[in-house]
Amino acid sequence: MSDASIVTHHRVCHLCEAMCGLVIKTEGETVVDIRGDRNDPLSRGHVCPKAAALKDIHEDPDRLRKPLKRVRSAVGKYQHVEIEWPEALDLAADALASTIQQFGVDAVGAYFGNPSVHNYGMLTHQRNLFRHIRTRNRFSATSVDQLPHHLVSMWCFGHMLLQPVPDVDNTDYFLMLGANPLASNGSMWTVPDVRRRLKALTSRGGKLLVIDPRRTETAELASEHLFIQPGSDAAFLLAVLHVLFRDDLIKPGPLAAFTDGLSEMGESVTALTPSWASALTGIPSGDIERVAHEFAEAEAGICYGRMGVSTQAYGALCQWAILVINVATGNLDKLGGSLFTLPAMDQVANTNPGGFARFTSRARGLPEFNRELPAATMVEEIRTPGEGQIRLMFTGAGNPVLSTPNGASLDEALEEIDFMISVDPALNETTRHADVILPPSSPLEHDHYDIGFHNLAIRNTARYNPPVFDKTEGAMHDWEIFTELGNRVASKLNLKPLPSQPPHALVDMALRAGPYGDATEWQLSIEKLSEHPSGIDLGPLEPSCPERLQTPDKRIHLAIPELLADIDRFVTEMSDRVDSYRLIGRRHVRDNNSWMHNHQRLMKGRPRCQLLMHPDDVAKEGWSAGMTVSVASRVGQVDAELAPSDEMMPGVVSLPHGYGHGRSGTRSGIANRHAGVSCNDITDDQLVDALSGNAAVNGVPVRLSAAGG
Repeated sequence: MSDASIVTHHRVCHLCEAMCGLVIKTEGETVVDIRGDRNDPLSRGHVCPKAAALKDIHEDPDRLRKPLKRVRSAVGKYQHVEIEWPEALDLAADALASTIQQFGVDAVGAYFGNPSVHNYGMLTHQRNLFRHIRTRNRFSATSVDQLPHHLVSMWCFGHMLLQPVPDVDNTDYFLMLGANPLASNGSMWTVPDVRRRLKALTSRGGKLLVIDPRRTETAELASEHLFIQPGSDAAFLLAVLHVLFRDDLIKPGPLAAFTDGLSEMGESVTALTPSWASALTGIPSGDIERVAHEFAEAEAGICYGRMGVSTQAYGALCQWAILVINVATGNLDKLGGSLFTLPAMDQVANTNPGGFARFTSRARGLPEFNRELPAATMVEEIRTPGEGQIRLMFTGAGNPVLSTPNGASLDEALEEIDFMISVDPALNETTRHADVILPPSSPLEHDHYDIGFHNLAIRNTARYNPPVFDKTEGAMHDWEIFTELGNRVASKLNLKPLPSQPPHALVDMALRAGPYGDATEWQLSIEKLSEHPSGIDLGPLEPSCPERLQTPDKRIHLAIPELLADIDRFVTEMSDRVDSYRLIGRRHVRDNNSWMHNHQRLMKGRPRCQLLMHPDDVAKEGWSAGMTVSVASRVGQVDAELAPSDEMMPGVVSLPHGYGHGRSGTRSGIANRHAGVSCNDITDDQLVDALSGNAAVNGVPVRLSAAGG
């Protein structure tokens, strides 16, 4: 290998929310080196172990290069065979058109997974197909993840994407619930090199307090960690508010001039004392009192909660209480508190603000959000007869069999539908049911601009990168697949197709019309970003309210009737809560849901799919490390290797998310060798946040027994 044959490329890692800049070196068609881009103004050279996996993803022999069609073999078993693109696209379009003509658009179900947000072609061009298919049976990973964030922001700020971002670099006190950014690299918070940032917080005399049923990697780094009973976070948060109001610690500062509803909040928490909360959470009442005072007295503070507080039965209530704490103490829209971004491609300005409960699911009456139904009701909408029953399923970059509650039931239900289409590069646990799979090009074969995550970043930056490799002959980008499918379906239904432009052209128009575009000194465009491959620094986050608010009156609305009423639901249901072991999830820095498990450099090392359990609970049951334990819920049972760990709160057990590989009909060699078990075979599709419809996959009551006993 000679230096003359090496080509250097700049790229953003798209494998999580952190948007770390990369320098990738290639020789011919081979990646020879990947490292952090020190000139990236956001990540400043930081990368995590996932970045090197871009080489593995591109070179993965199991990645689909051509469309697959499902056929029945001579012995009656299904198998997938390669076909050419024209046949595959016609097969999919024929099935879509005939289903719509015979049963209506609601007979088409659609699920889009987490990776769709990381590939901008899917974001920009889904509408080329789905503008012809305005089905009510649309689902996504949003309702198994961050839906409560969006709902609360829509109600309080006027837009579902107006999300407060923790200003960790300038804070003095960070109160973190149910989040583990050392594993996730931030979630609903684009924060590369978060370990260094959190260490800097404590080194300058600030405090990081983590509240979690598990002493996570982030909790190990924290100034203090408090265990909390899964699903009881709302009690802690509401009791903190009680103390703030009771002890005259409400100091909204400049926010008071444009905030409504604080007094109603005070009235709603009058009876929710630290003693009441202590009985539910396991946190001593004195600690709750102390935390409330510490937070209120800090010069700048952040209250932030993520998966552990979002994906539970009171997710929306938790996110609302977090917001109210930040407003009540004057820590919203404040340096060192939580701030709003002003990204170059401003989704808040370019997208609809969201909507809620304009229609409900047929079977259970769960509310829609942003024209999507909760993923927890997918199986019911497949199996419930009548108008609107799903007869054709379309999945895009998703593996809901492993990532949505009661996945085993969905696994069975997908065999009952008439036809299934998947846009996906993998033959996995979900797409194995598809009648046709349409694989997009490799991530390194298309250009990239992060549409979504600049909206959540700790600094305003912009970066566009061209593809590292030319697209393989005969391959199609995801945006081309949606365009071609849309054109074919429109033709068959006698509709007008949507004109199509490449994603970079759409982004260019948005950049030019945006806050740093043609009307500003920045003159930002795709062309200008191409001249700065490491990205352009647009400056730190700054206070921006009330101008940034999207409510018609430019005010923050806190007294949301639905949320005030949800306090009563929480108090009533928690008083009737039955003691049992509670299951929570966990995540590792080297994975991101099920789609990161087929790459050796990410899966090497000790097994990660074990059941963590406190040693005292292990001793109480008379068990030992390494034995197999059955974990059962209302919907199913899995068997997992037991690993005693004092990082667990007594009475709480943990399984990681995204495992359960090794099923027949998949093409995932490495993942199948690290199969593990799917925690979502025992999460309950009937257990949701009754207000938002978000899945409650944390705090699931389970029964434990020795396997085979």
